[in-house]
Amino acid sequence: MRILIPAYEPGGTLLDVIQAIKANCKMEIVIVDDGSGPAFAPIFTLAEALGCMVLNHPRNLGKGAALKTGFRHLLAIGEKDGVVCADCDGQHTATDICRVAAETRKHFSNVVLGSRQFSGEVPFRSKFGNAVTRGVFRMSAGYRIQDTQTGLRGYPASMLPWLCEIEGARFEYELNLLLALKPAGYGVREIVISTIYDGGNKGSHFRPIVDSIRVYLPFLKFSASSLMAGLIDFILLLLFNTLFGSLLAAVILSRAISSILNYSCNKHLVFKNGKQSDRQSAPRYFALVPVILMLNYLLLKTCVLIGLPLVIAKVLTESALFLLSYEAQKRIVFAETHAKPHTPNI
Repeated sequence: MRILIPAYEPGGTLLDVIQAIKANCKMEIVIVDDGSGPAFAPIFTLAEALGCMVLNHPRNLGKGAALKTGFRHLLAIGEKDGVVCADCDGQHTATDICRVAAETRKHFSNVVLGSRQFSGEVPFRSKFGNAVTRGVFRMSAGYRIQDTQTGLRGYPASMLPWLCEIEGARFEYELNLLLALKPAGYGVREIVISTIYDGGNKGSHFRPIVDSIRVYLPFLKFSASSLMAGLIDFILLLLFNTLFGSLLAAVILSRAISSILNYSCNKHLVFKNGKQSDRQSAPRYFALVPVILMLNYLLLKTCVLIGLPLVIAKVLTESALFLLSYEAQKRIVFAETHAKPHTPNI
């Protein structure tokens, strides 16, 4: 088993991390210099002198790209045991790295996450960012992970080809990976690790606004598509209800029109299923429509019967069915493009 460390403009802490790993874990280390530039070349030269394999990007491509470069290297050299990924800024102790490695050796179809508890003196941006991402992840993936942003992760060797296929070049890669795990047939194990921040986590290259947008982009795109279709559905519902005086007819007509628009947006923009034939995804999508439609009508009718105004009833109904629709489309309708089915080799 090897340690993989992506590094962009690292400080001397990287050398401390290497020495601690060498002293405690007795594992080979692969470092990916993600385009740090000539000013940081001496640090990587010293890393090589300490026995590390250093791979180089000519320019900064992002953490996800650096990880995939490392994974491809491990595949090329025939790694059989697996890999533990760690950050270069000293946030992970050698003891915790060894623990994750030991746990990874026990499980051939699970990712092992070193999960921080975010207690004590933790920088606000780290605590807040993980809390928000954790909530969004649970809504999106349907299961809970304590630390979605941890960089300390163990992967069995059987996962390496799959890891190279996950979309994303920067910080969003690691979240995309977690979102794709269960549909691909893998599991997750978490072990508690120490939470270490040196100087307010100044060594982190995570950009709160730009990188958060990248991390949440799949969910944001689905939200935007749903909101646009929902707005059209809402306007048409009011229009048809006024014209025909029938709530059932208004719900059916408005949803039929908005669902066609929603299908097209989700197919081409959200789940990027444009190359797949409509013969595969369209029947599943439009089979889902009457199910959501029936639930929509029943909930809407119930809200109206208990005395809620139609506008408020519509908002409450759509909010309740939003997550159900996302999960069904991700896991059933557009499953092939979200993550390829995979049977781990054990």
